[in-house]
Amino acid sequence: HCNLARRTTADHRWPDLWFYTLTFELPDSARQCFHEPLQRGLKFTLDFQVITGGHYDVDCYVEDPNGKTLYKEAKKQYDSFSYRAEVAGIYTFCFSNEFSTFSHKTVYFDFQVGDEPPILPDMNHRVTALTQVSRVPLAPGLSSVPVGL
Repeated sequence: HCNLARRTTADHRWPDLWFYTLTFELPDSARQCFHEPLQRGLKFTLDFQVITGGHYDVDCYVEDPNGKTLYKEAKKQYDSFSYRAEVAGIYTFCFSNEFSTFSHKTVYFDFQVGDEPPILPDMNHRVTALTQVSRVPLAPGLSSVPVGL
């Protein structure tokens, strides 16, 4: 079990946005889990990457407070998972190297909770449209595909 100290954004206009970053060693044949209490409706995003060890891969899964698996991937080098909490309670995310009997890994992850604010103040209320499209002609030699390749 590992609970992480919360780090909030530097701008206090968005108090419902916080994140953790951690790099940790994951021994061979081991699993490391992290737990975060979340309120219903909060969005979270887990990004991870194996930065050293073996084939640079780990298993990863995320469970809700009822034990329902929300995300499960095997032998991933990196990935990202976002979800909006449907129930309040403790969410669990685990990294596993149980499939490896001789290679420990170093894993980096970033766990963000909350919705990122829009870059511009009016972005939430404005519909944008594609206003310009341009095209560039292909070189003459690229205009056809030779038969028989």
